[in-house]
Amino acid sequence: MMTGAARMQPINPTYRRTFPPPVMEARRWIEGKVFAPEKPLIMLSQAAPVDPPPAALARAMADALIENPASHLYGPVLGLPELRAELAAQWSDGYGGMVRPAQVAVTAGCNQAFTAVMSTLAGAGDAVILPLPYYFNHKMWLDMEGVETLALPTGDDLLPDPERAAALITPRTRAIVLISPNNPTGVEYPPALLGAFFDLARTHGIALILDETYRDFHSQPGAPHDLFKDPDWDDTLIHLYSFSKAYRLTGHRVGAIMASEARLAEVEKFLDTVAICPPQVGQIGALWGMRHLGQWLAGERAEILSRRDALVAGFGGLEGWDLLGCGAYFAYVRHPFAKPSDIVAREMVEACAMLVLPGTMFGPRQTEGGTGQAEATLRIAFANADRDGLAEVVGRLATLDL
Repeated sequence: MMTGAARMQPINPTYRRTFPPPVMEARRWIEGKVFAPEKPLIMLSQAAPVDPPPAALARAMADALIENPASHLYGPVLGLPELRAELAAQWSDGYGGMVRPAQVAVTAGCNQAFTAVMSTLAGAGDAVILPLPYYFNHKMWLDMEGVETLALPTGDDLLPDPERAAALITPRTRAIVLISPNNPTGVEYPPALLGAFFDLARTHGIALILDETYRDFHSQPGAPHDLFKDPDWDDTLIHLYSFSKAYRLTGHRVGAIMASEARLAEVEKFLDTVAICPPQVGQIGALWGMRHLGQWLAGERAEILSRRDALVAGFGGLEGWDLLGCGAYFAYVRHPFAKPSDIVAREMVEACAMLVLPGTMFGPRQTEGGTGQAEATLRIAFANADRDGLAEVVGRLATLDL
């Protein structure tokens, strides 16, 4: 029996060095706080719909639970064949290229899609290029795996530069990761820019990982790029997708990977040891949504774009604030205060009853080699605030004095 002070069990040092989950950290800022009825808390910290899925979709999932015994069992590691086939068909049609069902895998959410793919690409000592500001869960996974992040700075347009990326590539570099529409900035990467990164990755024999979690809310009609038109797209491109935002299935964890069959054979090893299979009922819901909710999803897209336009108009008259990027679920803004963004975000809880995430959660501080962008910026996740709510957001920011 141990006596005296209890000993700490070993912790993997790469995990100890990894920062805590930002959304959970921000939620602790509001624990125990009471907000005035005339100024309730506005939650703008997490990019996840809070409304339930459409009733017909929920009913289809409930019916599966009751009437389909297989919904309670393990399914194929790479996902239901019907869902893989539907994804392949809709992506082939929507992008004007050819995606085969064997090039599609279903995962327990898009974060798992990223971790599964990255586990097949890079290990300790390897390196991966992430544009700044980055999606924090991507950075967390690389840190936990001992993979070096090669940070690619961006300017006020928040667009990554392929030439600057090329200068970062070394023999240890395994991939470039892009997100479009971007999290955290909302910026949409033009097709020519995505094509330039595809060519860069192919030239250097590394992977281009393109996360299109928010593609359903892209402002431009039609395909956002033509990468799938290349008959050999899968020798370079790895595509990631999420059903969470499109059909409000965040808690059901359904994402997707599109990559070469050889890559997915390695991904299958990861998935089998982590979750065995993606959740069956979530997959059934995603498939039903793909087949029946096209018009409804178009309405959701129009509503998000309307909210984006309202926020752009509001910031146009907001003195001292700069709207650097706005699209999909996000606005990325430069605040006017002398304090760093993590202090600003914390003080905003008390000062104006708003919870946003600071830029320091999406990139290095100047003392860590950053450009100063992180300390000067905030992410506003606006998808759960309607136009009236966004007018209130702008109004509160207009009177904020820190």
